[in-house]
Amino acid sequence: MLDLRGISNFTDFFVICSGNSDPHLKAISAELQDRLRTEHGVRPLSTDGFPASQWVVADFGSVVVHIFSTEKRRTYSLESLWSDAPRLAVAP
Repeated sequence: MLDLRGISNFTDFFVICSGNSDPHLKAISAELQDRLRTEHGVRPLSTDGFPASQWVVADFGSVVVHIFSTEKRRTYSLESLWSDAPRLAVAP
C-alpha cells in the first residue's frame, strides 16, 4: 500500500497487488468487492479493466486498488512512479 496523502489530489492510498492468471485476478477483484460490501457496506465508485487486460482498477474514493498480473505490474511499476510515497505494511 502506498500512502499518497499530501502528494496526490485524487486519492489517499493505492493498494497494489498481483495475481497469477486471469481467473486469479477475477477472484481477487470479486472477493475484495464482496468483502468490502458485506463487512463494511462499501462499494467501489467505479471499476475498470477486466482480467483479460491483466489490470483491474477499483476506485473506492480515498483508496484505489490496482490488481495486476505479475508481468503488467512490472511493466507499469506504480511503486516506482510513486517512489516518493511512503509504503505501508498490510497484514496478510
